[in-house]
Amino acid sequence: MDPAVTSLLILAGAVALFVWNRLPVGVVAVGTALTLYLTGVLPVEQALAGFGDPVVIFVASLFVVSEGLDATGVTTWAGQAITDRAGTGRRRLLVAFMVLAGVLTAVVSPNGSVAALLPMVVIVALRHDHHPSQMLMPLAFAAHAGSLLALSGSPVNVIVSDALAGAGGEPFGFFEFAILGVPLLAATILLAVLAGPRLLPRRAPGSALSDLSRHARTLAGHYALQDGFYRLRVRADSPVVGTTVGSLAVSPPSLTVLGLQSRSGSVAGSDHVLAPGDAVAISGPAGDVIAFAESHGLGVGMRPVTADGLVTKQMGVVEVVVPPRSPLVGERVFPGMVRLGEIVILAVGHMGRDRGSRETVLTEGDSLLLHGPWAIIDTLVDDRDVLVTDSPDRVRRQAVPFGARAVEAVVILGAMVVLLATGAVPPAVAGLAAAGAMVAFRVVSPQQAYRAVSWQTIVLLGGLIPLSTAISSSGAADLIAGALLAAVGTSSPYLLIIALFLLTASLGQIISNTATVLIVVPIAVAAALETGISPAPVLMFVAVAGSSSFLTPIATPANMMVMGPAGYRFGDYWRFGLPLLATWLVIALVVIPLAWPFTP
Repeated sequence: MDPAVTSLLILAGAVALFVWNRLPVGVVAVGTALTLYLTGVLPVEQALAGFGDPVVIFVASLFVVSEGLDATGVTTWAGQAITDRAGTGRRRLLVAFMVLAGVLTAVVSPNGSVAALLPMVVIVALRHDHHPSQMLMPLAFAAHAGSLLALSGSPVNVIVSDALAGAGGEPFGFFEFAILGVPLLAATILLAVLAGPRLLPRRAPGSALSDLSRHARTLAGHYALQDGFYRLRVRADSPVVGTTVGSLAVSPPSLTVLGLQSRSGSVAGSDHVLAPGDAVAISGPAGDVIAFAESHGLGVGMRPVTADGLVTKQMGVVEVVVPPRSPLVGERVFPGMVRLGEIVILAVGHMGRDRGSRETVLTEGDSLLLHGPWAIIDTLVDDRDVLVTDSPDRVRRQAVPFGARAVEAVVILGAMVVLLATGAVPPAVAGLAAAGAMVAFRVVSPQQAYRAVSWQTIVLLGGLIPLSTAISSSGAADLIAGALLAAVGTSSPYLLIIALFLLTASLGQIISNTATVLIVVPIAVAAALETGISPAPVLMFVAVAGSSSFLTPIATPANMMVMGPAGYRFGDYWRFGLPLLATWLVIALVVIPLAWPFTP
């Protein structure tokens, strides 16, 4: 069979499987690459070359950079800074969030920016009595518009820029996309502000998001953390060495001994003989505690932790529950006790009530409020001895704006943008260097970096790049381009680009916009060359159409992310998305020919 016909049959099968949506998109992509090899359309080297393509490497590196910005609280800081200045009105908040989403997307991709901003937008909306459903779809669509502000905004931009270079032109500059992206973002914001209240539903959220930005104060109030406590360490020269806890004279009456922890880490009773290294937990006024410590030769090992000091860049707080069959059941604990070397028990809860300063024998269902370094708190998530009630990672991202390593993350991002903007190195090298720097400077751990990469997107890219190659090299693109030109004629380039826009936008509503652009790009290039017009404006139209995934929730992960928290239904998307799609087409028809003329 003719390779061109075979390529088109494989293309049709891939699109049908994407629409069927019963198989994972990664399986479809890998199956497509293997089918191209098994049918002889491509040799094995070309069929598998997509997984080593520089485009794939660059996109993967952007996920790691995005994780670094989010994990260090840079996105939270940016969001809070804007909301502090925007006030509480719906319009001002909506504009602020959409601008932030657009700008953030330019460096971390639409999915990354929506994921980072989604919790904050929902929480701010509910806090000020606004419907999240009036804000979240505009947020996602602003992220799509923001993807056209810079080369790094989306894999689509990288694909069309690479295709332009392959067609013999100069690849698009890093900020060249902004010529079109700025008016598209402005139009998206204007439509959301003016028509959004009528086109978007007012619906209760389908799934609640926890507001963890004030998590520390909530826990402090629940456990009635007031004066806190001090840990007093027994020194070698202390006069209390050799005496029992029960004989320890505690005065004035304002002081209360919470418990004693021996240097081995166990709870000691009243008959325990004090030895160097033991620690006494005591509560009371600061002046009385310090005077007591000085008179008994005790060192102040830890001062009270206030509600404002529970969560900082270095230290965090977590609430855990003792599960059935935990080795902690039956253990004696008290506020001020230290575990795992640096984790301090701030409070103990039993049957939903704070136990106060009393010693407690733990039973299943009891809760513990723990305070310590984030690195140790994070390990409790995988500890089977306790159940963590709220993710420490989510608490840190919401409650610690511009946290630890945030400066390093911003510097690395800035260096990457400079490298991309100047073209000093290829995009894949700049992205990979930035991702490596995020790990090397401990902005993210290697495990975080691996988890941050959307492997579905990577596999999808790697599997479908060979299909794009096959469509181009087999002559299939020429066949489709010829049919397209026969339908619209060659008299006007506007008819051609409108047809390509509608084809790309239609496919992009049911399958990945990345997959869509990979399919359409060789067709667009072939049509441009056959009609004698420059590929640049044609490919820019494809990029715009590929980013205009507004009509269905399944079009992009960003659209899916906002569906549950906003309570959207499938049909809600096209009501707002269709006018926006038409607006984008009109703007593209006006701006693109002016910025990128049709004449070569």
